[in-house]
Amino acid sequence: MNNLWDEGLQNERTRLAWMRTAATLAVGGLGAGGIVLRTGVQPAVAVPFVLAALCGALLLSRIGVRYRRVQRALHEGLPLDDRADAVIAWLGTMAVAAGAIGFVLTR
Repeated sequence: MNNLWDEGLQNERTRLAWMRTAATLAVGGLGAGGIVLRTGVQPAVAVPFVLAALCGALLLSRIGVRYRRVQRALHEGLPLDDRADAVIAWLGTMAVAAGAIGFVLTR
């Protein structure tokens, strides 16, 4: 049996990378939403940034569960499945892009 487990810290580094991504989405979304609201444009322009912040918060809440699931999969040689987290991160990133485009177009 081909065991994917390695004694290195790959899973821990990946966990930290997901934490950085989630924190960036959460804090960046809130910060950008606040900036948008302070500039006087329509509040609807801030909605994508709020969505990005929610995606970041959701990712932050899932990090511990994801870490344990990946750890177990690596130890037992099971396939890894992190599509849900990738979709949430992608959605948050696209929300930031949409918010930025909306902000630029309304200025």
